[in-house]
Amino acid sequence: MSNAVNQTLSYRDLQQRDLQDVLASKRQAFLLPENSIYLDGNSLGAMPKAAAERAQQVLLTEWAEDLIKSWNSHNWIDLPLQVGNKIGRLIGAADGQVICCDSTSVNLFKVLASAMLMQPGRSVVLSQAGNFPTDLYMVEGLASLLGSQHCQLQLVEDSALEQAITTDVAVMLLTQVDFRSGRLLDMQHLTQLAHANGVLVIWDLAHSAGALPIELDNCEVDFAVGCGYKYLNGGPGAPAFLYAAKRHHAALCQPLSGWMGHSNPFSFNHRYEKSADIKQFLTGTPPVLSMSVLDTALDVFHDVDMTQLRDKSLALSRNFAQLVAQHDCLQDLALITPLTDQQRGSQLAYQHPDAYALCQALIKQGVIADFRAPNILRLGFTPLYLRFIDMWTAVEILADIVRTAEYKKAEYAVKQKVT
Repeated sequence: MSNAVNQTLSYRDLQQRDLQDVLASKRQAFLLPENSIYLDGNSLGAMPKAAAERAQQVLLTEWAEDLIKSWNSHNWIDLPLQVGNKIGRLIGAADGQVICCDSTSVNLFKVLASAMLMQPGRSVVLSQAGNFPTDLYMVEGLASLLGSQHCQLQLVEDSALEQAITTDVAVMLLTQVDFRSGRLLDMQHLTQLAHANGVLVIWDLAHSAGALPIELDNCEVDFAVGCGYKYLNGGPGAPAFLYAAKRHHAALCQPLSGWMGHSNPFSFNHRYEKSADIKQFLTGTPPVLSMSVLDTALDVFHDVDMTQLRDKSLALSRNFAQLVAQHDCLQDLALITPLTDQQRGSQLAYQHPDAYALCQALIKQGVIADFRAPNILRLGFTPLYLRFIDMWTAVEILADIVRTAEYKKAEYAVKQKVT
């Protein structure tokens, strides 16, 4: 939304944009439910057709027939690095700097502990007050182990972030796209500012990897983490990934020193000798079933220009916001996502007193969105399988729900375990 929302859009306009969409054919690569518009790929990506085929291959051939031989014959042992390199190409990282393993939280603990050990005499971990809770919980957990004299969390609002980057800070931990508002931070500027003060930087890419161009190497980022189940479409609970710049590999000492991170794991040496490369961040045996699915899911990106993907992402969210603005009945929805393209990820967030009920009513009508406490209706825009006409249909359904007060029915106020 480079400009104010003031353009009137028609259904025909959006049909024309679909005809001109260079990514339109990618929709055919996914299994999508009939009569459903999926605006929650920022929480769980849709399933690529090839992922289901790969799962069957692993189950019925690699496991059922070849059994333990598959560690070699089907290269199971190399999956973490193979998948890591595929992800690396989407986030601007040269091969050998990204590894696929564990969960985002566990990976964050590894890189955070490693970074703190590289910063003797400094104890502050600086982060945003609104950062994703698990990121902050992991800092608190490390602080409980090391003591506040060695690790302490400092939280600031986004507006005070730059002023808080001082030589007292050991590590700056930031999420590139805010999970609630969708605000996009300037990775290059903030990383440079941190380095000028001797601060190491960890970026959480959970809401940006696979949704927009990222340049970890060019921005000289130190560490990054992210998940495989959102825009990377790896499935629920898909393995996560971590990035560690090659320049740091020799000096690193990550505390979860499991056997797969050993320089020669099948020597079964009683003393730990870390691998010299990114494999030092491995801990236990890789989850072959889920990692194989993620490996194949990533192939949908092999011929995708991330700049074109980003352009479509911005256009989808821009059009959605314009359509919302065209309905008088939707004026109580307050957009909290930044209006400029350079400050927005691939989602929109609207505040509304009855955001949860609105979300549940939308879901019943086939528009899958999600809710974030305390009052946010959140909509994600995945360019690989969403169409421009989907924006029209979704907003028309939303307007009808509000116009008829459908969302005020008691059934939509019942809180589910997962929102």
